[in-house]
Amino acid sequence: MWLFMAVLSALFAGLTSILAKCGIRKTDSDVATALRTIVVLVFSFVMVLIVGSAGSITDIAPRSLLFLILSGLATGASWLCYYYAIGHGIVSVVVPIDKMSILVSVGFSFVVFKEKLSKRAMLGLMLMLSGTLMMALWA
Repeated sequence: MWLFMAVLSALFAGLTSILAKCGIRKTDSDVATALRTIVVLVFSFVMVLIVGSAGSITDIAPRSLLFLILSGLATGASWLCYYYAIGHGIVSVVVPIDKMSILVSVGFSFVVFKEKLSKRAMLGLMLMLSGTLMMALWA
């Protein structure tokens, strides 16, 4: 199930970029980010209510809460930068650069969680990085 959800995540993330570029054309990128955030907030709480897990919010441990807050701040910073970039740049170049966040995730997963990469996975990351760099430099 997680693999199916990951594929859906990629699909929705791809749609996000195109829909955002369409919506941001005559809008300040910070205002657009704020509006998107409100929609995500409402959608998230509706989902919590639908699945019936609203009561578990008070069970979140302080350390987990801290990391969730930090994650939210990182998400907000990422969205502000992303919306500015797609508002002023070329989506087909901005999106691959944005997706290079995979390098940050893989790097931290190695340092923090001691997760190892296979040689094949490392080669895949190198190919993604080189392809993104070529797109960005020749755009």
